[in-house]
Amino acid sequence: MPRPLAAYIKVLFLTKFSDFALAEPIQKRVAEGGYTTPSPIQQQAIPPALEGKDILGIAQTGTGKTAAFSLPSIHHLLNNKKRAGRFECRMLVLAPTRELARQIADSMTGYSKGLGMFVTSAFGGVPINKQKRVLERGVDVLVATPGRLLDLIDRRFLTLDKVEILVLDEADQMLDLGFIVPLKKIVPMLPRQRQSLFFSATMPKTISQLADQFLTNPVQVSVAPQSTTAERVDQKVTYINQDDKQRLLKDFINKENPDHMLVFTQTKHGADKVVKNLMAVGIHSAAIHGNKSQPQRERALGDFKKGKINILVATDIAARGIDVDGITHVINFDMPNVSEQYVHRIGRTARAGASGISYSLVAPDERQFLRDVVKLTGVKPEVIALPEGYDEPMREEVPARIYGQKPKKFGAKPTRSGPSKNKHSSRKGRPGGGSGRGGPGSSAKGDGPKHWNNGAKSFKRRQTRKADA
Repeated sequence: MPRPLAAYIKVLFLTKFSDFALAEPIQKRVAEGGYTTPSPIQQQAIPPALEGKDILGIAQTGTGKTAAFSLPSIHHLLNNKKRAGRFECRMLVLAPTRELARQIADSMTGYSKGLGMFVTSAFGGVPINKQKRVLERGVDVLVATPGRLLDLIDRRFLTLDKVEILVLDEADQMLDLGFIVPLKKIVPMLPRQRQSLFFSATMPKTISQLADQFLTNPVQVSVAPQSTTAERVDQKVTYINQDDKQRLLKDFINKENPDHMLVFTQTKHGADKVVKNLMAVGIHSAAIHGNKSQPQRERALGDFKKGKINILVATDIAARGIDVDGITHVINFDMPNVSEQYVHRIGRTARAGASGISYSLVAPDERQFLRDVVKLTGVKPEVIALPEGYDEPMREEVPARIYGQKPKKFGAKPTRSGPSKNKHSSRKGRPGGGSGRGGPGSSAKGDGPKHWNNGAKSFKRRQTRKADA
């Protein structure tokens, strides 16, 4: 439902955090953090959230969504002073990855510092009993991944009966990672009377359907067209053979000497292989993906933030869980097969008003993925020619045409080859088959369909009549 004109006029005058009706202690924490001017998503989302309304927020990564839901939520918890009971939480934030859950918890801890509120996180890769001991005394804010949350509930380490605010961050990635079933288990455990805030970088149809189920008359706020890429990202692409990608990546790093570069691969094995090859030529790097333990992931991300390593290689699990200032380059070593992931990958650069470069290495069999990205975003990356010494890429691989079928577009699923099947083709004793049960030449009697036996009997009767004549 469209917002009334008065609401838009009101938003236009909220140009400073001090203009919001946030509690004084929260205003003080924001000022201490050096924040004075709210981002567009904060400008639109905070006022209705302070009024207790449900929110459906659409904004690309790096636009300040965390503060947009954290500040009004902390304001609510502070003004409605209650104490969480044993194994209870008052606010639940669901995030798709461990890195994002940790990042949100750290941000909310900073916003609520000195306010007597307790914020914690729960995700896999760490001992669950340690998380049990924290939850046993009750917490104000719990930031969790869906899998670990259900584990805690199943072991009776947590109940959701007293949740006042539910936040679903990066809702579209939740669905991409297959969390729709856990979400449908979790939401019915929550009180009906609650405030729900959904935030997402894109707005596929599934998110709209999910919002219809879990939100009540939500206020929809959007600061970017659906599936747009960061405006300040200079997008480039090079067509290259798959076997030459590693050498080109090495040459690019030596030439650009980036301060912070994020390289995305499609698989965990691919990430480890890129790191191994870079280390072999003296380029320090680290990988982060689902097969790494939590301490390994935290150490790699910490070294990347501190500048101990300049190159971090990741799978899409890190596309929205890495919030590092100063990422100058994002390299798509492998093109994502889900177009929306491209938006999230390059959103790791050009954050907080900075600019950045994305560079995609596209093999012949990945060109369709690039076309899908262009169709989704409406942005055609600049094509950069291969340097000297590289072979021109092979022609795009197109599935072979099957005799008798019309040619199909690249990327379409091939249809079954060979003779077409019908209900008789694979059975003996039928048209298209050999002798089998019930058919002419079969030794079986009475096993086949009636019409075969009837035909044989009719033939015998005709022969008998001719003999009698």
